Amino acid sequence: MEFEKIVKKNMRKGYYAALNFVGAHDEALELSQQAFVKAFKNFNKFDKSKNFFVWYYTILKNLCLNYLRDNKKKISIDLIIEHKAEESESNPQLAAERNNLKELVQKALFELDAEDREIIMLREFENYSYKEIAEILQLPEGTVMSRLFYARKKLAKKLERYLK
Repeated sequence: MEFEKIVKKNMRKGYYAALNFVGAHDEALELSQQAFVKAFKNFNKFDKSKNFFVWYYTILKNLCLNYLRDNKKKISIDLIIEHKAEESESNPQLAAERNNLKELVQKALFELDAEDREIIMLREFENYSYKEIAEILQLPEGTVMSRLFYARKKLAKKLERYLK
């Protein structure tokens, strides 16, 4: 019963974390569920004084990285960056421009290596604080800031190609 509550609380975050890695809805759903199954099987090893999502994220990240390594094929990219539907309906030109920009950002993000994409997604799309990212990735906060700085620079360089 306790694990069921934890799953319900974290399933959305788990799905989006997997989506950030693999970029495809079905695979993200499958991997996030696999990670919960693995977490359930090892729940007796979980230190209940710690943050469950941090522990779960480590399991999920490893599954996602294994999936990416094992599936060298081109991964379809689901929409990651959401926009307001009402703005699209009221201004078709704005919607078209936004969709184009969204596609360019997605393409550039998935050209980054997994580590750079991960840290950008956690900060910019999942809105985690530097402290939370440090906990999730098990890194010092200064390292998070440094990696994020360089990952943003790499993303900007990739975007320059598309926006010229």
